[in-house]
Amino acid sequence: MDAAQQAARACAICCYRMSQNQNNSMVPPETEAVNRSVRRVSSALSLRDRWDHFLARWGVNRGGHRVAPGLYALGEVTPDSPVFVTANYTLSFDALRSALAGVDGYVLVLDTQGINVWCAAGKGTFGTEELASRIEASGLREVVRHRELILPQLGAPGVSAHEVQHRTGFRVEYGPIRAADLPAYLPTREATPEMRGVRFGLLDRVVLIPVELVHVLLPMLVGAGALYLAGGVLFAVGAVAAVLGGVVLFPIVLPWVPTSEFSSKGFILGTIVALPFATAIFRAKGEAALWPGSAWGLAFLLMAAPVTAFLALNFTGSTPFTSRSGVRREIQRYTRVMAGAFGGGIIVLIVLVVLGIVRGA
Repeated sequence: MDAAQQAARACAICCYRMSQNQNNSMVPPETEAVNRSVRRVSSALSLRDRWDHFLARWGVNRGGHRVAPGLYALGEVTPDSPVFVTANYTLSFDALRSALAGVDGYVLVLDTQGINVWCAAGKGTFGTEELASRIEASGLREVVRHRELILPQLGAPGVSAHEVQHRTGFRVEYGPIRAADLPAYLPTREATPEMRGVRFGLLDRVVLIPVELVHVLLPMLVGAGALYLAGGVLFAVGAVAAVLGGVVLFPIVLPWVPTSEFSSKGFILGTIVALPFATAIFRAKGEAALWPGSAWGLAFLLMAAPVTAFLALNFTGSTPFTSRSGVRREIQRYTRVMAGAFGGGIIVLIVLVVLGIVRGA
């Protein structure tokens, strides 16, 4: 599978969470009109831009990090300046314009409803129809003499290049995976193998953690409180560890956990995280007999591992390791297993609590 095909990844989870509110589009404050259809924008990022990036990474106002679709001018543009295409998600737009420091060119921003290029291509908002419509709406034919567009490679799954050319006269050219490689790509318009390769290093994975952490914070605290009342401190602390294992630890250790499926990776990691707590619970609850401690430890293990596995499954929409068909297969194959194991743990825990109440009475 080549790098362009790798871009057709499962974005269902992350796109599902994106707000569909389309009334938050805004023009960056540093822009000014070049003419009726073109706005000028700087390649320098302001403190306001960086603050917006911080909020986006932490999931604040998830659907509001967007710029107005349309045509923007960078530097001293001429009718022969190249045209770059991107999404109206602020992080995508800002990554492109900041990478083009010193380059004179146009940026055609598509209305992807505030979703990044990768996910929008999978969803269809970064696609043939929107690209053709935006070319028409922006009056691009009258702005430039040439008929070439440089698209991000990760947008390829959503765009039919031959149809765009047939409908608009513009030829689609796919640039490198990362906007940062554009300055090296532009002189020759030839991408090296490194520019075409999808990288998903530690930093790429770590930046995904904050938004997932914010999403699970309240349920984690509520669950930990409930388990504290039912099973004590070890259950509560173990529940927090299970959640953090799926949200924080999993993206860090992802490449080194065995198996290729996120769900099974999550079960393996969840079991590793839960075992020390299950062992401690077994010792604390064991008393004089073997079975009470074993039952308490089993209850925790059955509940904790599926939680880590389920949260690990969320990352299928944020990585280049999966495909849409693969995600569907995982969901069909493992969600029942997760629900069954978690439900079994709950049942065992309820029985133990009831038996404890009866004995106490």
